[in-house]
Amino acid sequence: MSTTAFAPKPMKLSILTAALQELTPRERRDADPDLAIEEWLQFARDIGSPNIQLSSALHPTESDVPAEAMLDPVANTLDLRQPFNKQRAARVLAAMKETGVGLSDLGYFDNMLVADPAARRKKYDFMLRVFDAAVLLGTDAVCGFVGRNPQLEMDQNLIMFEEAFIPLLKEAKARGLTYRVEQCPMPGWNVLDRWHNNIAYAPGPWIALHRICERHGVGDQFRIHYDPSHAILMGQDTRSLFQYLKDSGYAFLIGGFHVKGQVVDSRGVAAWGYGGQTLQRGDWIDGKPSPNPADQGNAWKKQTVLCEHELPGTARHDPLAYLQNRSVDWLDHQLAARELLSIDPAKTYLVVEHEYPPARIQDKARLAPILQGSLAFVKAIDEAAAAMYALQHEVLKSQGIPIQGVGREAYRS
Repeated sequence: MSTTAFAPKPMKLSILTAALQELTPRERRDADPDLAIEEWLQFARDIGSPNIQLSSALHPTESDVPAEAMLDPVANTLDLRQPFNKQRAARVLAAMKETGVGLSDLGYFDNMLVADPAARRKKYDFMLRVFDAAVLLGTDAVCGFVGRNPQLEMDQNLIMFEEAFIPLLKEAKARGLTYRVEQCPMPGWNVLDRWHNNIAYAPGPWIALHRICERHGVGDQFRIHYDPSHAILMGQDTRSLFQYLKDSGYAFLIGGFHVKGQVVDSRGVAAWGYGGQTLQRGDWIDGKPSPNPADQGNAWKKQTVLCEHELPGTARHDPLAYLQNRSVDWLDHQLAARELLSIDPAKTYLVVEHEYPPARIQDKARLAPILQGSLAFVKAIDEAAAAMYALQHEVLKSQGIPIQGVGREAYRS
């Protein structure tokens, strides 16, 4: 009987640079935009991240959404007020070589189906700049949202996706890029009673969107950047979600991971349910939307009254919460990915995303050990999952030895 060698395959660790938006003070980086990238690469090396997911966004002077209205402010570490050219790319690539820190992908998280045509054109053109920067920096993927036109119903948004988003995917294809969609439903993106403001929020919509993509020859450009925090927010568990994709023949759709958790507050669920706070949030004043962006930020109570983002490793180990899908079971997350998805773990990125509110510290010295600890936790959990998978599904299998026990089961209730 042949014996398979023990050869675990850990995933590739990365971190989204929005973890520290103002690492380089605005007065320095606005005058010298690529300094922010250089300093983030140095910071990543110091905290033990071998790669970064480079965050881009419309400059604060150009954005249509004020920072006060956001739950998690974005970062324009990659400043694209001016196009990213070969000279800028050479400078960044030199910094990557000097620090030894690589690039997992680029991220631009915005509503690409926004209702206003002028705003949509602005975001579309900016995304093309992100695509061009990705090509010059040698990465093959960009991560972002699809979004939603809140003035339209969901089936109407499918038509809009075909009209407005497919052209973006064709531009990605022309550049040899994949567009990975993060699945956050973005409930607080507007002050309406819409809860799903990113139509690519779950496997059902992913499959519907992918079928549209296939009709237009861009199926290979549409992939999912899975974030388990959003599954927890919607009452889903990762193993069942992955099993559903496999059962449906779409296990190939997930191409990368955001490593961010969610901790559900049972008291908040008791008060409001999983739809979150539906009225008297403070985003409406005297029966109409408040003109104050800080007031409009209260629309996020659709989410925050029932849960809080977790930076991996910062939440208590809680087996009961795992079983109730009220916190991410990170070990099973990494096992399920290997067991159920069509991925090569050694080529798959785990991108740590920091949005735990009490620890969103804009102070390099204080934040560094927090991120360092979270990265170490993610690395250790993934290495444990890689070892378990290799031992159970490769070594034992090759010798005809059964795996002990049952383990967590999909769809179990």
